[in-house]
Amino acid sequence: MDMKLELVAVPVTDVDRAKDFYVQAGFVLDHDHTVSEETRFVQLTPPGSGCSIAIGRGLTNMTPGSLDNMQMVVADADAAHAALKERGIEVSDVDDQPWGRFVYFSDPDGNGWALQQLPDWSANAGS
Repeated sequence: MDMKLELVAVPVTDVDRAKDFYVQAGFVLDHDHTVSEETRFVQLTPPGSGCSIAIGRGLTNMTPGSLDNMQMVVADADAAHAALKERGIEVSDVDDQPWGRFVYFSDPDGNGWALQQLPDWSANAGS
């Protein structure tokens, strides 16, 4: 049986502010529907991802800003860093670790994201 992670709820305080942030960061706005006074569903997808995020009202009981270290994989940490900075997103310096190169950023509520460039394990294949 296959199981595919396709949607993650991200708790935010201000839906429009968060939507603007994620679009600025390069996420694709899939849709924005107000279902009722209590429920608004906004879905955004990182470029190239098979998994989207949902922000809105009435979607989760999590505290806004409580997600930490949501992680996405990128081909090039330096290019991701530069692209986010060009879009006006505050990002960390590139953090080099033996298990990858990382760039960190947070949305306006403090939900934390990590972009990981995977290491080239083939360089150590003969070791």
